[in-house]
Amino acid sequence: MDTNVIFSKKFNYITYVLMALGAIGLVYGFLTDTHRTWANLLLNNYYFLSLAIGAAFFFSLQYITQSGWSAMFRRIPEALMAYIPYAAVIMLVMFFGLHDIYHWSHPDLVAGDELLAHKAPYLNVPFFMIRIVIFFGAWILLTRYLRKLSLQEDSLGGIEMFEKMEFWSKVFIFVLALTFSMASFDWIMSIDAHWFSTIFAFKNFGAAFYHGTSLIALIAIVLHKKGYFKDMNEYHLLDFSRYMFGLSIIWGYLYFAQFALIWFGNIPEETIYYAKRWDNGWKIFFYLNFAINWFIPFIVLLPQKFDKNINIVYGICIMLLLGLYTDIYEQVMPDFLKSPSIGIIEIGVFAGLAGLFLFAFGKALAKVPLIAKNHPYLEESIHHHLH
Repeated sequence: MDTNVIFSKKFNYITYVLMALGAIGLVYGFLTDTHRTWANLLLNNYYFLSLAIGAAFFFSLQYITQSGWSAMFRRIPEALMAYIPYAAVIMLVMFFGLHDIYHWSHPDLVAGDELLAHKAPYLNVPFFMIRIVIFFGAWILLTRYLRKLSLQEDSLGGIEMFEKMEFWSKVFIFVLALTFSMASFDWIMSIDAHWFSTIFAFKNFGAAFYHGTSLIALIAIVLHKKGYFKDMNEYHLLDFSRYMFGLSIIWGYLYFAQFALIWFGNIPEETIYYAKRWDNGWKIFFYLNFAINWFIPFIVLLPQKFDKNINIVYGICIMLLLGLYTDIYEQVMPDFLKSPSIGIIEIGVFAGLAGLFLFAFGKALAKVPLIAKNHPYLEESIHHHLH
C-alpha cells in the first residue's frame, strides 16, 4: 500500500522528446505565422489547464461529499494539479502575444470602436495581466495547501486533517468556480470581444470537470493494468462511469442551450459567433463535438454492463480527451484560420505541452506513495461494492 509509482526511463524520455518537439514547433511557428502560433499556445495551455482544474474540482468534491469509493485514487488528481504552476508561467509569457490574439489590446482599435471602448475599463492589458496573477495565485496557493494537508494526513492520521481538507475544499471550489469562469471570459471569449454568452463560462467549467474526471479514470485504469491499484474493481469503474455519464448530459445541455438561445434570439452581436463557425468546413466541429462529448458517451455508458467493462471505459476516456480538444479548438481557431487545419504548428505545440503536462504529473505522482494510507475512508474504498 505504501508503493510509489515508478516511471520507466522510457516514460521520461518520451516527455523530453515531446517537449523538444514543442520547442521546434514554436520556433517554426514564430518564424512562419506568429498569430497562429500564439493562438495554439493559448489553446493547448487552456486545454491542459482545464484538465488540471477539472481534476482539482473532482478532488475537492470527494472531500465535500465525504465520498468513500474514491479515496484510493486521491493521489491522481493531486498529481494532475501540479501542472497549474507551469500553466501560470505560459500564461504570463502570453503577454508578448496579446496583440496577436486580442483586438481589445490595440488602443487604436479600441478608440474607434464604441463597444470595445465601453469594455475597456475591464478589457485592458494591465488589468488583464493582474487578473492572471490573481487567478493563478489563488489556484497555486490553495492546491499546494490541500496537498500539504493531504501529506500531513498520511503521517498523522486521525480525523483532524480530513476535516481541514473538507473545509478548505469548500473554500477552493467556491474560489475555483468564480476565478475559472472569469478566466474563461478573459482568455477565450474575449478573443472576439464583440460577442458574449452568459452560458459560456458555466459550459467551460463543466467541460473541465467532465474531462478532468475522465482523465482521472483513464490514469487509474492504466495504473491498474500496470499492477497498481490491485483492489480496483468493476464498481469503481461504475462510479467513474456514472460521473462521466451524468456530466455528458450536463455538457450536452449547455452546449446546445448556448447554440439554441443564440440561434432563436437572432441578435447580430451573438449570431456572429456561430456564423463564423458555420462555413468553410467549421460546421463539422459542431456535430463532432456533439458526437464525441455527448452522444457516444451517453449511449455507451447507459447500460451498467458497459460501465463495468474496463476496456469500454478506457476507450471512452481516451475519446473524451479528444473531445475536449475539439471543443476548445472550435472556440479558439476560427478567429485565426479561414478553415480547419492541423499542421506542424498545431502538432508541435500540442506535443510540447503534452510533454510538459506528463512531466509535471509524473514528477508529482512518483514523489509520494500512490495510496493515501491514513484516509479515514480508505477501507471503504478498497472493499467498495454496490449491491
